[in-house]
Amino acid sequence: MPTAQAIYLLSDATGETAEKMVMAALAQFRDKPVRLKRINNVLTKNLVYEALDEALSNRGLVVYTIVNRDLAQLVHDECEGLGLINIDLLTPLLMKVAQCVGLSPKETPGLLHGIDEAYFRRIEAIEFTVKHDDGQEPRNLHLADIVLVGISRTSKTPLSIYLAHRGWKVANVPLVKGIDLPSQLFDVDPKRIAALIIDPQRLVEVRAARLRNLGQDTRAAYADYEEIEEELKYAKKFFRGHGWVMIDVSSKAVEETANEVLVLLGLK
Repeated sequence: MPTAQAIYLLSDATGETAEKMVMAALAQFRDKPVRLKRINNVLTKNLVYEALDEALSNRGLVVYTIVNRDLAQLVHDECEGLGLINIDLLTPLLMKVAQCVGLSPKETPGLLHGIDEAYFRRIEAIEFTVKHDDGQEPRNLHLADIVLVGISRTSKTPLSIYLAHRGWKVANVPLVKGIDLPSQLFDVDPKRIAALIIDPQRLVEVRAARLRNLGQDTRAAYADYEEIEEELKYAKKFFRGHGWVMIDVSSKAVEETANEVLVLLGLK
């Protein structure tokens, strides 16, 4: 299995802003395995040094949102000295806004989010969604706001995480021919279940890329066009039989699919 590219998210607050922006960028690089490491509350020089030592050991990309200009400059200088690729997501924007409004930034971490009910709801949704990825903890499916069902490589996980960042508790369940779905799924209100489908040729490309990344034979049945057509035919028949809305994810950005899920489930 190829080594996942490490991306370190440094923040003097929660790191949520950096993570959202990086996730949006990664939507364009879905076939590359990536490991995100979020390091929150980086408020001292020692914490900067510790974080960059770890990033250096993994040759990671360093992305940071630090409002204190001196600390942000330290991160930049240290990264440059260590030869680490880095990007400051916040300082250039702060300076342009300051120039526009004629005021200096407060340089106070965490002002963007605050600690309010909505913020905690998002955190709870993300934690729930991570714990209920790929069919995990099926006994809690009734607690999900949205349940996504689909065959392999139909973007269930990235779509789940995107929706979670908007405050929705999401569980996703893989449909594999010959393997029974968890019985708890059929106790969930069908109006909360979205079934994901995809164009067979697009799925061939996605699965073949996945096999290449794993160093496996791209001629395997997993990426065979005829096998995929049969798999999709079975899935669509199954979904129709249970009255679940079907959403085609072919060539769509994750935010487009998320919007369609919310509309069709009557949540938006």
